Amino acid sequence: MLLLFLALFALLLIGAPIFVALGGASLVYTAFLSNIPDFVVLHRMAGGVDSFPLLAVPFFILAGNLMNTAGITNRIFEFAAAAVGWLRGGLGHVNVVGSIIFAGMSGTAVADAGGLGNIEIKAMRDHGYDHEFSVGVTAASSTIGPIIPPSLPMVVFGVMANVSIGQLFAGGIIPGLVVALALMIYVSWYARRNGVGRDQAFNWRMLGTSFLRAVPALLTPVIIIGGMTSGAFTPTEAAVAACAWALILGIFLYRSLNLKQFYRITLETIETTASVLIIVGAASLFGWVLTTTRVTEHVATALLSITENPLLLLLIINIILLVIGSFMETIAAISILVPILMPVVNQVGIDPVQFGIVMVLNLMIGLLTPPVGMVLFVLSRVGKLSFDRTVMAVLPFLIPLILVLVLVSTIPALTLYLPTLWYR
Repeated sequence: MLLLFLALFALLLIGAPIFVALGGASLVYTAFLSNIPDFVVLHRMAGGVDSFPLLAVPFFILAGNLMNTAGITNRIFEFAAAAVGWLRGGLGHVNVVGSIIFAGMSGTAVADAGGLGNIEIKAMRDHGYDHEFSVGVTAASSTIGPIIPPSLPMVVFGVMANVSIGQLFAGGIIPGLVVALALMIYVSWYARRNGVGRDQAFNWRMLGTSFLRAVPALLTPVIIIGGMTSGAFTPTEAAVAACAWALILGIFLYRSLNLKQFYRITLETIETTASVLIIVGAASLFGWVLTTTRVTEHVATALLSITENPLLLLLIINIILLVIGSFMETIAAISILVPILMPVVNQVGIDPVQFGIVMVLNLMIGLLTPPVGMVLFVLSRVGKLSFDRTVMAVLPFLIPLILVLVLVSTIPALTLYLPTLWYR
């Protein structure tokens, strides 16, 4: 056990990619500490990615890339501005509402930050908003993306934990809306405190026009969620349907997508998918080694020796996840921690769907914390702000996010009401 983790952390410290660290540490065990044949290593890695639900990964990535390129983000922003731009701190609210809508298409926080972020920050800067506030609210609202379905982290969690992806998607809807509400309350407080007014008057005609322009884009989450809840298709098939709809919009309706762009998008999708799946494969091997060496049993025993109260255990796990999320990429953290923590969760009776949403929300907060927060790096570049100033801009928004995390952890109904209503 000691050698396994020393090898893992040594590889991480020298800057090895996460899949190399996971696979290398596993190979140390299989080569020097066991009599396991070499072909078992390949078998375990191949078995980790040989999963029907994981087919959703490339299709959700492709759908998000298509939506960004087809000019759909502009229509989303225009509709959000007409809907809530008349509130105090209007463009801050627009930022959050735009992320809610885009969350039903992309499934990743980085896609939201990179896609809508540029439009939102520029608009807020042009209207005289404090630049750091603009970057902060854009970063915080991007975390809604992987909580409201579809969600790439939830797909990976569902595969690793053997939990229904449809139930995870349903469980993320209410917490995602609660996150949005908490952020909008903070924006309203900021606007009153700093004398920020309304950016535009409410106009029914403008709202109707922008809604009609955005209707085809708004149908994307309706197709995904409606299709799954009605039983028309599985989450994997929903990802394919989202891609098909994005292609129809980009090629035939908006005519903003050409063959050259599609070729570039396809290559980006292949690259992103390969990076996700090779981590999943290496993590599957690492998880098998953890089980073989009984590490998961020892961790479960250690945590249960502290307390067997589900609420206190969830609090301890939250602290662990918040710390790890600050240092590790989301997919890698899920792949490593699920095999270790799920036995504990199951033993004390915490619902795996609730735990999945708690884990994803924790790791989304991790995207906003240094030193490895990916959203911080993306918005530092998009917002043309130094990394340290970006960190300071985001810090106030961690308060509403952590408050929502506490609510989701302590009130199971927030995550379990819709899965129970639709699936159980």
